[in-house]
Amino acid sequence: MQYLDDYRNKDRIQTLVRAIQRETLHPWNIMEICGGQTHSIARNRIEEMLPSAIRLLHGPGCPVCVTPEEIIDRAITIAKKPGVIFTSFGDMIRVPGSRSDLLQAKAQGADVRILYSPLDAVELAGVNPEKEIVFFAVGFETTIPVHLMALKEAIRRGLKNFSLFCSFFAVPPAIEMILSQPDNRIDGFLTAGHVCAISGYKAYHRLAADYRKPMIVTGFEPADILYGIYKCILQLEKGEAKVENAYKRAVQEAGNKEAIRLMETFLEPGGREWRGIGYFPAGGFSLREEYAGFDAAIKFPISENISLQAKNEKEKKDIGCIAGEIMKGNRQPGDCINFGSICNPAHPLGAPMVSEEGVCAAYYTYQTVM
Repeated sequence: MQYLDDYRNKDRIQTLVRAIQRETLHPWNIMEICGGQTHSIARNRIEEMLPSAIRLLHGPGCPVCVTPEEIIDRAITIAKKPGVIFTSFGDMIRVPGSRSDLLQAKAQGADVRILYSPLDAVELAGVNPEKEIVFFAVGFETTIPVHLMALKEAIRRGLKNFSLFCSFFAVPPAIEMILSQPDNRIDGFLTAGHVCAISGYKAYHRLAADYRKPMIVTGFEPADILYGIYKCILQLEKGEAKVENAYKRAVQEAGNKEAIRLMETFLEPGGREWRGIGYFPAGGFSLREEYAGFDAAIKFPISENISLQAKNEKEKKDIGCIAGEIMKGNRQPGDCINFGSICNPAHPLGAPMVSEEGVCAAYYTYQTVM
């Protein structure tokens, strides 16, 4: 804790706040791109420490939040198949699809289980050879290698009754999509430190240069975030736009080479729909063709009728959820007429309220006024 306490130290925080106040001469909009950072901002009330000229916007920092309704619907369909044990981390269980969620599927008799590790699903496959074990693998670059380690172990043990239902996302294409919006209001980015710890930050140099936006690799403690904001403000006030690493204790430019090698072995980049934001041609990853036997989306094909039904349900709904606009930086949770009333963690209308890293859940939990 002593190491963490250094980045929660009040004197250090106050010094950074004064430095930010001193350097801020113009109004700036800065987006953090990580749900962990969003929660730290809300929990520590960092926005209240900043000059009024600085506005923080909250990006799509949570893979749970951007997993589309259609993927949830397909997961539910797979979970209801005879002989399937459908497993997942707990944060996906209550994420709403077009009509229901995995928790309701469990209540209706599906064998849905919450696990603490995808390796636990591998163990289930070993002791239940007569069952098909599916793990709902959802993540940004941060957690993707964890899922792939489980796949690697299942292959080593010859467990053909194990598969991953993948919803893997790549962060840099999402940043580019947000910046390519004609009405985007973002002046600079705090990039997700844990994503960069895995993938490095080489991809951000082109984005910073092409879109003329500072991109600061930032950690999660209050002093980390304030330092990232400080470095961003310094660039903005000087008219600079480059990548800086403000989280050197955890991140190297090349990232984690072993994790990258694992991803290159099992995955290939491809198109991916981000819930509430849109489709990106290079927005995610899928298992390579040679691992199709471990891909639940291929092992359990879903009829087109289910996809069409989910689309129709989505088009019919008008619940006033503006999660997509919030995650693109165009709106704030407080702008939503349902926030904190009919939309709350016990009854979420959108994934950012149900996910522990979602921006709406963060601002509801800490009751930050925006």
